[in-house]
Amino acid sequence: MRIKVLKCKLHLATVTRNDLHYHGSLTIDPDLMNAVGLLPYEAILVSNVATGLRAETYVLPGTPGKGQIELNGAMARLGAVGDQIIIMAFVDLEPGEIDGHQPRVATLDAGNRILEHIDYPPIKYNDRA
Repeated sequence: MRIKVLKCKLHLATVTRNDLHYHGSLTIDPDLMNAVGLLPYEAILVSNVATGLRAETYVLPGTPGKGQIELNGAMARLGAVGDQIIIMAFVDLEPGEIDGHQPRVATLDAGNRILEHIDYPPIKYNDRA
């Protein structure tokens, strides 16, 4: 049995561009990707903070140092430039792999610069009552 848990998250990313006619995905500054461990083409869940809308897509690396957060293709319907979104990736782990797993999380400012790294406590799966 595998259990899906949070791998990483970019919290309060600000949409910098949307392009309905692009072929799809979410373009993210590679510096932000590296900060939390997102991989190119990795599946992600994106949530619009204002509307609560959620959609699944994949990561497309942008230009380093530009703070890009671009909704492309159908994802452009998820929000407008200036909207805040949450970008999450998940991982499936076996119960024996879960102990000690710790998501990598960063909160961003309005310019998509990292404000803080958040240390979620490690999972203690095998210690639960």
